Amino acid sequence: MPTEHNDLTGVILCADDFAVHEPASHGIALLAAMGRLSATSVMVLSPRWAHDVALLHSLRGRIDVGLHLDWTSEFALAAGHGLSLGAAMLKSALGGFDREAAREVIERQLDAFETHWKAPPDYVDGHQHVQQFAGIREALVQALVRRYGARPSQQPYLRISRAPAGAADLKSRVIAVMGASALEMIAADAGVTRAGALLGAYDFAGDAVGYARRMDGWLAAAPAGSILMCHPARELAPGDAIGAARVREFDYLSSADFPAALARTGVRLVRGTHLAR
Repeated sequence: MPTEHNDLTGVILCADDFAVHEPASHGIALLAAMGRLSATSVMVLSPRWAHDVALLHSLRGRIDVGLHLDWTSEFALAAGHGLSLGAAMLKSALGGFDREAAREVIERQLDAFETHWKAPPDYVDGHQHVQQFAGIREALVQALVRRYGARPSQQPYLRISRAPAGAADLKSRVIAVMGASALEMIAADAGVTRAGALLGAYDFAGDAVGYARRMDGWLAAAPAGSILMCHPARELAPGDAIGAARVREFDYLSSADFPAALARTGVRLVRGTHLAR
């Protein structure tokens, strides 16, 4: 007997790094149009954002479009506030980022998002999970409340980068220890809605069979309302350190294997905007 729609586990499948380069933007837009994604996170510091936003226009209201807050990419370095991931992690651990300076960076990125999307982000997360770093997390919650009001229905929701119980590997644990619990507590105190579990972290190694196996495991472990992140691209982009993994992910998500995995694990893709409603 087929599974009833209401019995399926609703999971947000989010493609990170929209606008990082043309193959990623086009691949993400294609997958979203196919119904294979329910969210995408935008790198607004990329020069491509102003152009690639047009790819999302027909998807407005069909997927969540969020801000991929950025301190560690080449775009952040070019903007003058960027650091390597290692340097950012060390700064977070040794007292944290200056909150006022962080707030200014966050506001600029929210402005850049809204300038081209003509609406607030549906959610905020972070490139390499910087939304959780000390100093940034406090400034982010304050900025969201100040900018969008104190009612959850008016605010973007937040990604908490912590794997659900029983599904955390070493990489997931390292990500979480950089401030997942602290961000969740600060956001809860401020009344900001959170999507409290994240899956999809891995080392970007392996082959197509390995990625399909990982996806089966993530879908089976995903609690309702959790986020499963991915990083697809339609083709290789020069200089992309994880380019091969991006193409593998796109090939899998666009294939018949992915909807079969959803059916097998009893998962349906949902937007996260219902979390605060």
